[in-house]
Amino acid sequence: MQVRTESTRDRYAAGVMKYREMGYWQPDYEPLDTDVLALFRITPQPGVDPEEAAAAVAGESSTATWTVVWTDRLTACDTYRAKAWRVDPVPNTGPGCVVEQQYFAYVAYDLSLFEEGSIANLTASIIGNVFSFKPLKAVRLEDMRLPVAYVKTFRGPPTGIVVERERLDKYGRPLLGATVKPKLGLSGRSYGRVVYEGLKGGLDFLKDDENINSQPFMHWRDRFLFAMEAVARAQAETGEIKGHYLNVTAGTMEEMYRRAEFARDLGSCIVMVDLIVGWTATQSISHWARENDMILHMHRAGHGTYTRQKSHGVSFRVIAKWLRLAGVDHTHAGTAVGKLEGDPMTVQGYYNVLRESHNAVDLSRGLYFEQDWAGLRKVMPVASGGIHAGQMHQLLDLFGDDVVLQFGGGTIGHPAGIQAGAQANRVALEAMVKARNEGRDIRNEGEDILAAAARWCTPLAQALQTWKDVTFDYVSTDTPDYALTATAA
Repeated sequence: MQVRTESTRDRYAAGVMKYREMGYWQPDYEPLDTDVLALFRITPQPGVDPEEAAAAVAGESSTATWTVVWTDRLTACDTYRAKAWRVDPVPNTGPGCVVEQQYFAYVAYDLSLFEEGSIANLTASIIGNVFSFKPLKAVRLEDMRLPVAYVKTFRGPPTGIVVERERLDKYGRPLLGATVKPKLGLSGRSYGRVVYEGLKGGLDFLKDDENINSQPFMHWRDRFLFAMEAVARAQAETGEIKGHYLNVTAGTMEEMYRRAEFARDLGSCIVMVDLIVGWTATQSISHWARENDMILHMHRAGHGTYTRQKSHGVSFRVIAKWLRLAGVDHTHAGTAVGKLEGDPMTVQGYYNVLRESHNAVDLSRGLYFEQDWAGLRKVMPVASGGIHAGQMHQLLDLFGDDVVLQFGGGTIGHPAGIQAGAQANRVALEAMVKARNEGRDIRNEGEDILAAAARWCTPLAQALQTWKDVTFDYVSTDTPDYALTATAA
């Protein structure tokens, strides 16, 4: 008892002590099933011990501050302290490499540290202060494990993949979409014409882009009216259920609700928001969409400011997990072959987070923790950004059926017009799905399959000719740290 008393007295002596000595480094800790687990990539400043750096991350993202405070003893501090229990050197960093030495720090948080059903509270803790901590040159949140007990406090997607397909009556293939181009400058009537032509040509969806809200050249109400008129005409003429993502992003929640209600009253099946509205607004509009039987599309506008760089920020796989908890039905998640950042294996990891009922550890795809989604509905990933009909075999091979393939310029830039561009994409998709279902190797035979289909579809032939040499083969900045043969964390 005397030893324990002296230890406690030393721990709460006034002054500054190392985080690892304050209890935030516990290498013998066995994480509980109810713990929230986080994996941070840390780059300590020169002279900072990696275990001390990991302890600092645990401390500064839970209960610690820079000096000893006796008020810890007024709490169940051993419970509320986060515990860093493991530090691994990141492969391919450090001496002899271009990249300075980095470490993976594993941190466990007691579930009682978080408010139920609140992404805002979760993020305020996990990424609140620690990313500015001077002893760390850089910090990146790579992955999280959300325990079932925590997952069950969230409502998740308002519709989900299964119910969305039932409402749209579309099965056995990816959904096809396009973004209206140019993003800005069209009048409401011209905008509606683009929507009609794309839907009439065979697309399932057209969509607003992230920065079209209510500008002087087109008030939001005019866009909604003309777009929904286009949807109604295309549905009547094709006999298919169609939709247009009406962007309800606005300066206040009150205005967002007003726009969403107008979209609902016009008969829209889907509304859209941008990631930049924030987590509280996202959860609020998700609850509204659930109560009003609306599909909710999320454009991940702004994510690249903190997800792209490998040494500092937040991986999109974590954002994908938060979005599934917060409750969106769609989210842009990368194409791997288009104009936007995305390594194929890494992007597949994002898709797995959004679509699977249970994620196994898969280090080659950046999944460091097993994740049970406890029946939470699934999110439809959206592949969008610099893709065209000539890549259909690659997209289908990479992502399967549960995905929205959005060809913006690859529809609206077609030399024969928008409707022809939509037709080219629809024919390419259906030809590729048919070939896959017949057992053909679409990854290697894809170009031949498309060429054969183009012999009887002039718009597809024109699309393949127009974009045959277009590729975006740049090295991704965010690539897996481990090879295909991976072991569980």
